[in-house]
Amino acid sequence: MARMTWSFSPERIDTPDATALRRDYYGDVAGRYFRRVLTEDEYDQEMIDEGLDLLAPPACAFLVGRHEGKPAACGGVVLLDAERAELTRVFIRPAFRGTGGANLLLSGLEDAARALGARRTVLNTRLDLVEARSLYTRNGYAEIPAYCTGPYMEIWYGKDL
Repeated sequence: MARMTWSFSPERIDTPDATALRRDYYGDVAGRYFRRVLTEDEYDQEMIDEGLDLLAPPACAFLVGRHEGKPAACGGVVLLDAERAELTRVFIRPAFRGTGGANLLLSGLEDAARALGARRTVLNTRLDLVEARSLYTRNGYAEIPAYCTGPYMEIWYGKDL
C-alpha cells in the first residue's frame, strides 16, 4: 500500500521543492546536533547549499519523494569513482515518517547509483541520528572504515549493490 502513496523522481536540486526539502533536512540535522529548533536567523543558505556542485549531473542524481503528491522526502547519489556512489541528504520530513517512504527512498537511491554504474553505495552519518542508522542497517548496510572525514561524520556504512 505504501508504494501507491509514494512516488520518487529525479529532480534538479534548485527547484522550489528540492530547495525546501534541503532546508528542512538542514534544520532537522542541525537542530538535533544543537538539541533545539533553529531560529530563522540561524538558517545559513551557504550551509544549506554546501556541496551542491557535487550533485550536478552527469555523475549524480537527486531524488524528490512525494507522498500523495506532497513533497516529503529527498536524497542524493554522488558517484565517487568507477565503483562507489555516496548517498547524501537522505531525508524524510517528520510528518511523513512511518508511512513506508524511507525504505522506498533508499531503494530509489540505490537504483540511481546502479544507473550511474556504481556497484557499491557508501554513506556517512552521525551517531545521534539513530533513525537513519537503523534504516541503513535494516536495509543491508554495514559499518565500514572511514572513507572521508569531516566535522559531522562519526560512522560510515557501505553496501554492495
